Amino acid sequence: MPWVLGLVLLVGSLSPTIARADGPLDCKLRFNMQGWSVFYKTAEGEGTVTCSNGERLPVRITSRGGGITFGKSSIDNGRGEFSGIYNIREVLGGYAAAEAHAGAGKSSKAQVVTKGSVSLALTGTGSGWDIGVSIGNFVLSER
Repeated sequence: MPWVLGLVLLVGSLSPTIARADGPLDCKLRFNMQGWSVFYKTAEGEGTVTCSNGERLPVRITSRGGGITFGKSSIDNGRGEFSGIYNIREVLGGYAAAEAHAGAGKSSKAQVVTKGSVSLALTGTGSGWDIGVSIGNFVLSER
């Protein structure tokens, strides 16, 4: 039986350690994106995530969805604020998104997307025209 305890301790010492901050990080997203919609909504862009511990992560943004939606728009100098982040890589992945939107000419947008315990509140201003309701996803991937 003592050899089993020794084996467990040996395996435990060889496995990688997962570092976790003492508390959540303050992480923000700065981005630009553009897209269009005719029933199917699609948008793409790029941005950078920065966290309070000094880490930075360049990201690619894609958003896809469907609903009753029409238009073409762009967001310049968009901002996002994450909650529930302990490691910068936790920002990557797909978020559930639902939105109602309407705008013509200069417009503003605000939206919250979620992925498990992680939330991302998005705001931005831009131009274009759009109207509708859509449900889909918002994906951040590493550039």
